[in-house]
Amino acid sequence: MSSQDRQLPEAQHDPKSSPDYIQFKCMPPGAHLNRWSQNITRGHEFPGAQAMLYAAGVPDRDMMKNAAQVGVASVWWEGNPCNTHLLEFGKIVKDAVERQKMIAWQYNTVGVSDAITMGSESMRFSLQTREIIADSIESVTCGQSHDANISIPGCDKNMPGVVMAAARHNRPFIMIYGGTIRKGQSSLLEKEINISTCYEASGAYAYDKLHAKTDAGKEGRTPSDVMEDIERHACPGAGACGGMYTANTMATAIEAMGMSLPGSSSYPAVSPEKRRECEKVAAAIKICMEKDIRPRDLMTKKSFENALRLTMILGGSTNGVLHFLAMANTADVPLTLDDVAHASDTTPYLANLAPSGQYYMEDLYKIGGTPSVIKMLIQKGILHGDIPTVTGKTLAENVADWPSLDPGQQIIRPLENPYKDSGHIRILKGNFAPGGAVAKITGKEGTSFTGKARVFHKEHALNEALSRGEIKRDAGNLVLIVRYEGPKGGPGMPEQLRASAAIMGAGLSNVALVTDGRYSGASHGFIVGHVVPEAAAGGPIALVEDGDEITIDAVANRIDVAISEEEMARRRSAWKEPEPHVRRGALAKYARLVGDASHGAVTDGW
Repeated sequence: MSSQDRQLPEAQHDPKSSPDYIQFKCMPPGAHLNRWSQNITRGHEFPGAQAMLYAAGVPDRDMMKNAAQVGVASVWWEGNPCNTHLLEFGKIVKDAVERQKMIAWQYNTVGVSDAITMGSESMRFSLQTREIIADSIESVTCGQSHDANISIPGCDKNMPGVVMAAARHNRPFIMIYGGTIRKGQSSLLEKEINISTCYEASGAYAYDKLHAKTDAGKEGRTPSDVMEDIERHACPGAGACGGMYTANTMATAIEAMGMSLPGSSSYPAVSPEKRRECEKVAAAIKICMEKDIRPRDLMTKKSFENALRLTMILGGSTNGVLHFLAMANTADVPLTLDDVAHASDTTPYLANLAPSGQYYMEDLYKIGGTPSVIKMLIQKGILHGDIPTVTGKTLAENVADWPSLDPGQQIIRPLENPYKDSGHIRILKGNFAPGGAVAKITGKEGTSFTGKARVFHKEHALNEALSRGEIKRDAGNLVLIVRYEGPKGGPGMPEQLRASAAIMGAGLSNVALVTDGRYSGASHGFIVGHVVPEAAAGGPIALVEDGDEITIDAVANRIDVAISEEEMARRRSAWKEPEPHVRRGALAKYARLVGDASHGAVTDGW
């Protein structure tokens, strides 16, 4: 092989590969499983590389020359239940890959816990970890000449991060979701609880509405006792937050795209099925390598339509919009807010899942899990069953043998009897958000809201007002606006579950919440986020003043402020761009590179 060949863009040799890199020439499909690693292992042109690989554990010349090298990337770190078990899963996968006579190289990337950082300055570091995860897996896969990648994510940003990496390196890839957490149980409240309960209880605590149920003759418990009980029992072990929050939204959507094995998104983290999935993935990745199934083969417009429609069916997180746009952007798939709006307009909302319903992913798993839901939706013509998947079969073939949903189950309604005829995620535009905004409106809170603006610079200002009980139920309809929390202005577009949950816990039904930041998948109520242009870019959200009338209409899909164009122009001329919130480090770099939320808040190619 000449040095000229090695310097040609890979796309000239293999049109299925990402065109963005100048890489080694790879072998044609079907020639060898070690299509990339063979460039440094077959001859003696790179003796230093081979010496290092022998030292790292390659056992002999035959394995060096002929064995494929598979990267096993877990998003593992301690201190977060979504991720703390993923190192162990990676070891199971590594052993399984080696039993397939391939070489497995285990490594991990980093993340940030959304639940631990929620409501604090630390939350600004959450979204940018999606880019760090994508960057690090791309770097190791391409830099180390891996022939395939198996990624094991857990917390919210992990899933889109590993898929974005896959779209970049475009080598055989399978995602194993770390799995959902089991449900918690509060003895004092006498009900099932989860992480969202903690934040809603905080609002009830601040507004003196938190009380335990007590049996006759027993000493009552104070609100502080109840808080302690909730904090102690909301998260009973390993796994991602258990409702249809962002982690489970992304996991189910990616399964519907064909990029994980059937059942991956609904197996609990602590279950025999999850461990068996880790053992089975090695044979599956070998099939992908033999059949040359690549991420960009699977990341098509049809697969993203599946992701969007399943998200609407299940009542998934608004964060899904941000991540679908980012994933599609990375894979060069044309996906816009208009596609999201169309999917929502034409897909019913069927699921009785938290945060808007009463059940959790653990409950869905017990009635057949995600594959049974996908099977029903394919039969009804809602999802594309003919898309290819990582198994080498179509999505319809993957779920054909899974049980059908029991007609008596209470989690997924029949298509003929939806909670809402259209999706709960609404794409709003208007003079308040000319570039778009994303609302989560199930219909339970109504479909329109008009109120007087009360403006807060930064999330902490609203959190402090709620903690002091300053937002009153008798103050009339209020639209609470939190600004300068967008991708650039935050920076990092922090989630605002602490505020939205506190409002629900306090029973403030006279309140809508609007921000250029985002919301956790656990958020519910009349909430609007992802406002574009953001305040830091001088969007209308930066110009609104206390007392302005805001109207949110989820039928007409509009959000407007009742001020004239002339008044808007006057305020714009007086507006001054704020000084950057941070000037050094990861957040400063992120703020300089990131695009707007309507294009996925990505840091490259927007």
